[in-house]
Amino acid sequence: MRRRLPPLLALRAFETFGRAGSVRAAADELAVSHTVVSRHIQNLEYSIGIKLVQKSGRGLALTREGKRYAAQMRHALDLIADATGELWSGSSDALHICCMAGLASRRLLARLPEIERFPGGREIILEPTSSRPDFNRDDVDAEINYLENPSFPAELRGEIFYRPRIVAAASPSFKKEHPEATAVQDLVKLPLIHERNTRQWENWLEHAGLTDIPRLRGPKLWHGHMTVEAALMGHGIALVSDLMAGELLARGELVEMVPADVQLGGYYFVTLARRWNDPAIAGLRNWLHQTFPQPGASSE
Repeated sequence: MRRRLPPLLALRAFETFGRAGSVRAAADELAVSHTVVSRHIQNLEYSIGIKLVQKSGRGLALTREGKRYAAQMRHALDLIADATGELWSGSSDALHICCMAGLASRRLLARLPEIERFPGGREIILEPTSSRPDFNRDDVDAEINYLENPSFPAELRGEIFYRPRIVAAASPSFKKEHPEATAVQDLVKLPLIHERNTRQWENWLEHAGLTDIPRLRGPKLWHGHMTVEAALMGHGIALVSDLMAGELLARGELVEMVPADVQLGGYYFVTLARRWNDPAIAGLRNWLHQTFPQPGASSE
């Protein structure tokens, strides 16, 4: 029996609209203009003869029939994605992991032989990145990143594997040059090294108990691993996590300027929800928990 199918491009646009909640968000996800998404939805309604969306304020909302149809289409496309994923897992020649650059170079690279055992004979792509990957557009299997208060969409699943202490660190020579820095409030008078902006330092100072934070100055280097290198060179004080810079702190190449117990976020493992229990994904996730155990956590 011949299948009666509406235009597949229109179906994809409609399902994305139903999931994203707006025409503009669907257009951003599909990398097309919002007029293209609207036209696809209109063509779909014309093809099946049912009203799927209706005016709602300045935008569009699903009708009762549209809500039911969108849920069914989401399930159908998930089945297609799962079937395709099974083919990729059996034939793809690489497991693509996006990881924040500092963690990739300082902690994961040395353990690359351990990571290579998870993909079942496939190669590893370990991509250092300074921004979050788009699982809908990029060929990415997993993300390892430092996030503060993350919120994951329905198609993604994330799990924290380590919550670091954030340390105000500098070179031993820098600390020796500034014996007057004995408390948190003394740090704002010294050269501070920032990533993209001053927000992280402001957040850290507030959590460390400083209520009157002046305007902060200092170089902005955009990448966490560059702030670490600048601190090693004696250029100022950088905020570093005890996971990424733990070995430097243990060897005394970096020292804590003042004692402070501050935690701002955590290191998360993120992947597509439907791939959460894939053997390679689950193996890598469990390895992260075992390799970087939380200090003070029970080993049971």
